[in-house]
Amino acid sequence: MGILLPNRSASAAAPAGPTVDSATTVAFQRLADAVFTDRTQSLVSDARGGRQKPHPQRTSGFTGKVRLSETQSRQERSTLDELRARKSRLARLGEKYSGAGTRVTLDATRVEGRYATVEVTETTTLAYEEAKGAEPKTTGFRAHHELSFQADRKGDWKLTDVRDTDDGYLAVNQVAKPSVAAPATAADPPSATRSATTWPARPAPKNVTATGYDYKAMAAYATKYWNRYNPDYPDFSGVGAGGDCTNFVSQSLKAGGWQHVPGYTTDFHKWFGNAEIQSDSFVGVNEFSWFALSSKRATSLANVYQLDVGDVLQVDFDKDGSKDHSMIVTKRSQQGMPYVTYHSNDTYNRSVASLVASYPYAAYYAYRT
Repeated sequence: MGILLPNRSASAAAPAGPTVDSATTVAFQRLADAVFTDRTQSLVSDARGGRQKPHPQRTSGFTGKVRLSETQSRQERSTLDELRARKSRLARLGEKYSGAGTRVTLDATRVEGRYATVEVTETTTLAYEEAKGAEPKTTGFRAHHELSFQADRKGDWKLTDVRDTDDGYLAVNQVAKPSVAAPATAADPPSATRSATTWPARPAPKNVTATGYDYKAMAAYATKYWNRYNPDYPDFSGVGAGGDCTNFVSQSLKAGGWQHVPGYTTDFHKWFGNAEIQSDSFVGVNEFSWFALSSKRATSLANVYQLDVGDVLQVDFDKDGSKDHSMIVTKRSQQGMPYVTYHSNDTYNRSVASLVASYPYAAYYAYRT
């Protein structure tokens, strides 16, 4: 059995194992911070005084008692190469990040002989380059990770694995394939129309007064609760593929005027949610789509870049016909770029271009609400 150690303290789980003192624990945290800082910085523009100057890799400075294993070093180089390719795709869509900050906090350390498992929380913010007017200046997220260390015969610890522990893999600097829920089925559900991802898109202005909904209130709710969850609703993070994403979108829509349609929880024609009970359509990705389209509260948009504030974007990562993730639009730039906010990973004002560049082979479904 492993021993759960509080932040800033650790001890060996067995006499035969190496000593894990407070200095070693701090080194674990510092290396984790370096790993995720390197990943974030690989997305930031390299331009410095008109010349291309790559960001120095922070993990390369770790030697001795706590460092990366050779295998993990190769894995991190591959990850950074993939993120730099993502940065290039983003640049072709007209988006760059001018700076970034990453902070990693140590949550717990478990030690069992020569093996240590370190749980951390990453908080990252990236600054949009040349943001103008009311455009969002930054995007950011919170993510949770588990790092595995193994000690050699000399008692030196090597990082052997990094695992993301949130539902899905939707942080800006993550490259792993998103987890995919099993396809949901229902009797004669309506089919959403797949949206194009070509930039720029044909204009599709939103009539913000026709529905009577308060789209600014939807965006304000999502912005308020993107990383501190509303206690008036349950939190589905960590309870299965998909997590809390659709629950969060439904709460935002409700804040802007969507009314409950009571009935059986399994009937996708119904939609309701509070602290005690939620319909499948309130918390389920596919069920939400079926309700939104069948109730005429939403229509499909031809292109993801037509999305506006209060609209909803869904993604089917493996194109199996079952949608996997829901997000709500909280900003739209004058140039026509929508920005989404979502749970699992908790993220605010991420550009749709960033999603398309990160998952270019996914299927996207854009809804006008």
